[in-house]
Amino acid sequence: MPATDLPLLIEAARAAGVIACGFTGATARRWDKADGAGPVTEADLAVNDALEAHLRGARVDYGWLSEESADDPERLHAARTFIVDPIDGTRSFIEGSRAWAHALAVAEQGVVTAAVVYLPMMDKLYAAAVGQGATLNGVPIHASSYAGVEGASLLAARPMMDPVHWRGAVPSFKRAHRPSLAYRLSLVAEGRFDAMLTLRRTWEWDVAAGDLILREAGALTSDRRGGRLRFNNAVPQVDGMVAANPKLHGALTGSLA
Repeated sequence: MPATDLPLLIEAARAAGVIACGFTGATARRWDKADGAGPVTEADLAVNDALEAHLRGARVDYGWLSEESADDPERLHAARTFIVDPIDGTRSFIEGSRAWAHALAVAEQGVVTAAVVYLPMMDKLYAAAVGQGATLNGVPIHASSYAGVEGASLLAARPMMDPVHWRGAVPSFKRAHRPSLAYRLSLVAEGRFDAMLTLRRTWEWDVAAGDLILREAGALTSDRRGGRLRFNNAVPQVDGMVAANPKLHGALTGSLA
């Protein structure tokens, strides 16, 4: 149902942006989650509640997986499941940065079929549906064609450059970073950076939307070992992520230890 799900995701994401922008990050009530899972604010929860009401109200038979909701195992039996990060980049939101996003996706049989990443403070809405290409504010986007690891522009956290992760010398990347993982993936889909790399186990809600936007922009996505990404897992994580155009993706995965 990607053709009918995408307009719903876009509508919900824009409504979420209105809610989130009604809070001030520095003054919004915040607290730390258990087990070192990071901060959460009243804005995260308000957006989560609104998204669940909006999306599940329109698709009552879809499962629900969100960073800010208790996990419901019934999602594993649903034909389609919403995978949502109400605010990706909560720390940036708290700091008053503009680089945070709403990340919304629909997964069917483990594959994302419709996706939106929306940065309301930047007025950037990335969207994709299977077979329909990827867009930024309605304009088609495409991944870069840069093929070699040496000199490639890479979005990755500094620990990814530790020599322990590489077969030989660490390639001479032009490394950059953005706090929102969903935004990092979207920037690669847009062609502003050549690749994105994270080697730690990663929550599905951080990368599900970006996965489809990248693939529809002509990029290849995989886990850290080059394996296919699957979503709506019982433990909702993937084993890292590598994203780039097919040639650079192969060079990257071949260079990793």
